[in-house]
Amino acid sequence: MMASAAALPSSQHALGLPSQSARCPSPSSGRLWTSWAAIFAIFFCLVSHTLAATLDAAMPAETLVTDHRLPYRDGRGWVMLSEQDIERRRLQERAPSESSESSEESETSTTTSSGASVTTTFSIVFGTPKPSTTSTTVSASPLPSILDSMPSVFLPASDGGPAPCPVFINSFLTDPTFKQCYPLSMLFESKSFFEAKRSLLGITRTLDATCAANATFCNDYMQTLARNFTAPENCGREYDAGATAIIDVYDAMTAYAPVYGAGCLRDDETSAYCYANAVTNQTNYSMAYVYFLPLNKSLPGATVAPCNFCLQQTMALYQASTADRRQLISLTYEAAAKQVNTICGPGFVNESLAPVAVPATALAGVMRPSTWLSTAVVGLAAILWLL
Repeated sequence: MMASAAALPSSQHALGLPSQSARCPSPSSGRLWTSWAAIFAIFFCLVSHTLAATLDAAMPAETLVTDHRLPYRDGRGWVMLSEQDIERRRLQERAPSESSESSEESETSTTTSSGASVTTTFSIVFGTPKPSTTSTTVSASPLPSILDSMPSVFLPASDGGPAPCPVFINSFLTDPTFKQCYPLSMLFESKSFFEAKRSLLGITRTLDATCAANATFCNDYMQTLARNFTAPENCGREYDAGATAIIDVYDAMTAYAPVYGAGCLRDDETSAYCYANAVTNQTNYSMAYVYFLPLNKSLPGATVAPCNFCLQQTMALYQASTADRRQLISLTYEAAAKQVNTICGPGFVNESLAPVAVPATALAGVMRPSTWLSTAVVGLAAILWLL
């Protein structure tokens, strides 16, 4: 039994069959094989990852080139230029055309302005805006007109014919002598004179014209005109009927001398017309009311005139004019003088009328107001000069 068992392995070996030990490996050898397989797998993964990273790093990257130039068409075709070069070429091409357009506009403006006093040419250009070309010729505005807003208060003639008053008014308004005198006293109710007072330049031009007249000659002329004005065959019927507009015209004619003297008085410091400063004063218009005193207009109760050279000298001229009691200033001066002294202090102006030289009822031939007034004004000026 034992011999047969021993002979069995020998026979198995002789037949080439594996032994039992060879067919059934031990557990320890299986674990060893598994460990080596895991190590080999890990090693293979690491090597593969390293090679992949190396290949990726070595692969050349593509370069993207961007051309910022823009297509531009010139006379020879399309070219690629930068924005700066395109703008430069456009400016160079635009310059000759703008020069020709400007010259054409100048010629048009010059041609048009010769046919009118004020010409404006506007040019409209699509694209880059350009200033318009303007040609303007400024002419001096005319002087204010006398009696340009007189209401229609005329009565027909006694025989039923056309009213004689407007005919007489038109006759003296067109008289060269009347135009030469250009009386300031007859401008106060004029609409165009009101517009002239809005600016210092406008009122100064007006005063230059009225003050250029010969006061003595024009006063004589205006007194004669006033007498003819109230004649029955002229405007006497309207005057007797109490037409306010006609009475105001008559009063303005007779008050020529004192209004002329006050209106042409100049400030001793600035040499500007006192009247011009008064009517253009935007903060205190009170001084302007003083110039209506010779027209039988009283000072408003709220008047606060500036106590200056112009006010004092104007009131002194008025006081001297009251010597002719026919002048309307003799009716308004005393109350105005007291009002001025209340504001400026006692003694600022003389509150009394001048001694009577011509009574209110005197005939025109006794002493012509123009002669006395001119003498009074000259004498007053001489006294002030000596002081």
